[in-house]
Amino acid sequence: MTDDGCICDRSVINVVRLLLDSRIKRCTVEFIGIYFLALCCHFGSVSANEFPQTIEIVRPSIVAIGTVMQTRAPPANFLGTGFAVGDGLHIITNAHVVPQNLNTEKKESLAIFVGRGAAAKARFATLVEMDVEHDLALLKISGEPLPALVIGDSDTVKEGETVAFTGFPIGMVLGLYPVTHQAIISAITPIVIPALSTKQLDINVVKRLRAPYLVFQLDGTAYPGNSGSPLFDPKTGKVFGILNMVFVKGTKENVLAHPSGISYAIPSNYIHAIMKR
Repeated sequence: MTDDGCICDRSVINVVRLLLDSRIKRCTVEFIGIYFLALCCHFGSVSANEFPQTIEIVRPSIVAIGTVMQTRAPPANFLGTGFAVGDGLHIITNAHVVPQNLNTEKKESLAIFVGRGAAAKARFATLVEMDVEHDLALLKISGEPLPALVIGDSDTVKEGETVAFTGFPIGMVLGLYPVTHQAIISAITPIVIPALSTKQLDINVVKRLRAPYLVFQLDGTAYPGNSGSPLFDPKTGKVFGILNMVFVKGTKENVLAHPSGISYAIPSNYIHAIMKR
């Protein structure tokens, strides 16, 4: 072969090598991309499987809050949701859930309801502490302790994070069956002050309400019965807040038919505070 021919052959070989090298590199990049995609999908499925496990852990700590009066039909009156904390003999709920007055003449008593379905049982409760400003109440029960939920640091919560809450949105109409919803933290915003009775207001409370504190706004659909539900991390079950309000359009009856999809939760650091009193 001539020198030109040799040069031409070497050029062809070099071109082929370059093409092969670029193809190998491209295949390598594609393989790495597919590998990491599969890895992400794998860990995503693990996270998805964690949520049902978290619900199983959280659910035994959830209780209904209400009153019991044997001369009433039905004897049980549902008012909201609560959950066990601390030693398992203390219950956190909303201040507005706890009745201001009980019919002592007819032996009406504050109570929690534990168990599922028609097998739910009432356990008497007493009010230990109330924080009207932050809509919190701490109750105490007797008997066997319930599994207590872990209270986290609400200062670590960020907008856009996924959360969940478990409670009794429509009460005990169909029996005691806790319901879990997912949501995101839509905003960390000043609280919309609920209507308080004059008996719950004093000069100090009025002053504090003029400078409202920050709460979590959620995009999850909740109902009045969800008041007192724990707001928790779907992965760990750690509590970062407590549901206290639903954005109501019109009457409470209208909420059931046309939920707004806007709910609010009190940050968990206020729960820490009332438990330390």
